[in-house]
Amino acid sequence: MNYLVTGATGFIGRFLIARLLRRPGARVFAVVRPGSDYKIDALRRRLGVDADQLVSISGDLNRKLLGVSRRDLTDLTGHVDHVFHLAAIYDLAAGSEQQQQANVEGTREALRLAATLQAGCFHHMSSIAAGGLYRGEFGEDMFGEAGELDDPYFRTKHDSERLVREQTDVPWRIYRPSMVVGDSSTGEMDKVDGPYFLFKIIQRLHDWLPPWVPLIGLEGGYYNLVPVDFVADAVDHIAHQPDRDGQCFHLTDSRHYRLGELMNLIAAVADAPKFALRVDATAIDHVPMLGKVGAGLGRITPSKFMLSQVLERLDMPEAVMKFMNFPTTYSNQRTRDALADSDIQVPELESYAQLLWDYWSNHLDPERDEREDPHRVWPSLEQKVAGKVVLITGATSGIGKASALKLARAGARVLVVARSADKLSETLDEIKKLGGTAHAYSCDVTDMEACDRLAAQVLAEHGGVDVLVNNAGRSIRRSVANSVDRFHDFERTMQLNYFGALRLIMALLPSMLEREGGHVINISSIGVLTNAPRFSAYVASKAALDAFSRCAASELAHQGIRFTTINMPLVRTPMIAPTKIYNHVPTISPSQAADMICEAVVKQPKRVATQLGILGSVAHFLTPRITETIMNTGYKLFSDSAAALGEQAPSPERRRREQRAFSRLFKGIHW
Repeated sequence: MNYLVTGATGFIGRFLIARLLRRPGARVFAVVRPGSDYKIDALRRRLGVDADQLVSISGDLNRKLLGVSRRDLTDLTGHVDHVFHLAAIYDLAAGSEQQQQANVEGTREALRLAATLQAGCFHHMSSIAAGGLYRGEFGEDMFGEAGELDDPYFRTKHDSERLVREQTDVPWRIYRPSMVVGDSSTGEMDKVDGPYFLFKIIQRLHDWLPPWVPLIGLEGGYYNLVPVDFVADAVDHIAHQPDRDGQCFHLTDSRHYRLGELMNLIAAVADAPKFALRVDATAIDHVPMLGKVGAGLGRITPSKFMLSQVLERLDMPEAVMKFMNFPTTYSNQRTRDALADSDIQVPELESYAQLLWDYWSNHLDPERDEREDPHRVWPSLEQKVAGKVVLITGATSGIGKASALKLARAGARVLVVARSADKLSETLDEIKKLGGTAHAYSCDVTDMEACDRLAAQVLAEHGGVDVLVNNAGRSIRRSVANSVDRFHDFERTMQLNYFGALRLIMALLPSMLEREGGHVINISSIGVLTNAPRFSAYVASKAALDAFSRCAASELAHQGIRFTTINMPLVRTPMIAPTKIYNHVPTISPSQAADMICEAVVKQPKRVATQLGILGSVAHFLTPRITETIMNTGYKLFSDSAAALGEQAPSPERRRREQRAFSRLFKGIHW
């Protein structure tokens, strides 16, 4: 029997082909893109078959008749018993147009190809997504009743299924798998998707809390999971049953898990805390006023920013949020009837959840190389920076100077940048006493032309920069109400904290790309995570640099360029000295801050933040109204500084009152 398969090298495709080739006399013709033959070679080795059993056919999902050559069309016409169309895009970050082309137009051309080849049956791998956000139980005979289809993936899977149903040239069968997870016997999975996005949350809870701590969480919507081996077994079996043409099959588990149930199940195998009390989040959807308030908050820029910050730390795309209250369950009676004469059934998730967790931890966790474990040996700072060129702005005092001294002592060629020539000379002298190598450059980073001259001189003299530390910064503590006539406060902070840093990045980036390597470290603030009152100008400028870095990191990762954002807590530097109330607030030393930078140089994480900063970020996300009230209370307790109010000095009584309040507020808090 001859099979033609699209998406043969995809996750489900690899498992399905293994089943098809077990059948006596089976030959599989796999349609793959030009240049991807090596994937078929690897699949042949994995399955132990030769090129006559698994034949590579050059094609393209975006071309007419999938780009299959005229010669292959002639050879295959009348000789293909089954066409399995598995090729599609499922990526929450993929654009609508890209998904439309692949999922809908690709299916259209696959149907035309099947008709041209006079195939016996067209097997279409659809998805439960074709039912949209239907409220209630969605049946195997339901299609036009689909719920909301605003998501590009939902819409394109629905539209592609419609094409299959409406054509009459080739008999068809449709399969709608639910969320497909790894192999139930090995845990094997090809990417982080669907429920795997929850794994990072569970891992964080495991890191932060002992497993016996009871938590409050959300019950959420419905999740239906099936392992990939069940999907492949079921499709293979049903495809070869007689009298099943024109039918749709739900490849789903009869059991649906609520979000809270699923997270507790994962927490159990990860030895993480469980959610002892779970609030039914779906109730919000049934209270119109709450839904409107939630939607309104979600559209507010600060809320969206904080959400993106939290999701970034959890490696979750924002599109995941729409599935937290998934409203649909699925019947699968027809599928169970079709499998009744076999031993194929969905295994209980509890029986293989540990395998899924272990495989994710060892193969898919994006931070697996950064996490501390006995098998991971990080290079020393000396090994990492020996002979490397490190440029540090604001390098003559505070964090910048402490970092320059540590990096130079470790063997880096440090380029210290600051405005004051006298302080640059002092810093050079200290580095020389340590036996380090350094070069001084006087530059006002707020001057864009000066930044360009600096970059040109550095590139001419050193050939490039391996690590750029954007440390120079300006902070202003003044409430918004007292800033309405001081627009220049916002201009000054943006000029140095954002535009100056950005100008240096853009000027040095081409040489990094040419050398296929480089690391940009941006010194941000804990205020970006906590939305500190009275720092709107400063926090906004740092947040702008954070946002740029996240976008740039996504674009340049494959070219060896790394970006790290360090959300520094308060550091005892000259920048905070004028604000006397900071004398009563927990701070770290410049040396401790420099240690954070050195660790970032070695490990190249995406973000470095204190637990307090992370807590603030999570609090703004989970309880925005409560957290806002707390921050507002603190704002009202303490007034602007005398300088911010245009006064010479605060009254002794106000100073004593604020000092007492700060001491009580921060008593017992540690970084």
